[in-house]
Amino acid sequence: MANKRTKPPRAPFGFRLPDRAVATEFWVVRHGESTWNASGRYQGQADVPLSRLGRLQVVCLAERLMGQSFGAVYSSDLLRARETAETVAARLSAAPAVQLDPALREIHVGHLAGLTSTEIAGQYPDYVEALRQDAWRTRRPGGESMEDLFARGRAAFEALRQRHPGERVLVFTHGGMVRVAVGLALGCEAARQSWAHLSVTNSGISRVLLGPDGSGTLLGFNDDAHLEDLLRATETDDVLGEI
Repeated sequence: MANKRTKPPRAPFGFRLPDRAVATEFWVVRHGESTWNASGRYQGQADVPLSRLGRLQVVCLAERLMGQSFGAVYSSDLLRARETAETVAARLSAAPAVQLDPALREIHVGHLAGLTSTEIAGQYPDYVEALRQDAWRTRRPGGESMEDLFARGRAAFEALRQRHPGERVLVFTHGGMVRVAVGLALGCEAARQSWAHLSVTNSGISRVLLGPDGSGTLLGFNDDAHLEDLLRATETDDVLGEI
């Protein structure tokens, strides 16, 4: 008879994992492509729906996660995240209810909402220059900075962690908030240094383990393998003409 494992697996020498008995494993998912993602417009907290391609991405994501079990499912209350969450949650084991949390919203871009990068550069040159000098602390005109977003996101994830110790929790949110989750796993200083270099795909899955003592581990980043067949199909126009 096979020996039963009596102790949890240990991390390799030199590594320290949060205690899974009290830590929370978050699966943090960016929403599918929105109509403003498709047109290259800054959206922030503007309530923009999924695009046609975005809805297909979400179907692929739902197939990927079908039958998975989570202690809870949370979503930003913005439409593009909510649509993603509701489609996927219906395929999960026991189909848990999606709980909406405004604290999981994207960074507030203020007056930049609806503008393209070219329009922003023309209308807000002082902001663009300030961003070059200090991308972490510079606030969007009428909105938040990445430092503001990190503080808001840290409080949101900490509230969820306290609510679900030792559980696995699925979170549907936005690219900025995915970067916050990764930053929490890697440490605040790493967040400041790395956030601008993290490319987050629509419907990509990132996994982080967060402990009650501030410890964290990045378990996986921006897994979008479920989109491979869709990408091949759209490259040959086999799908988009059908919807």
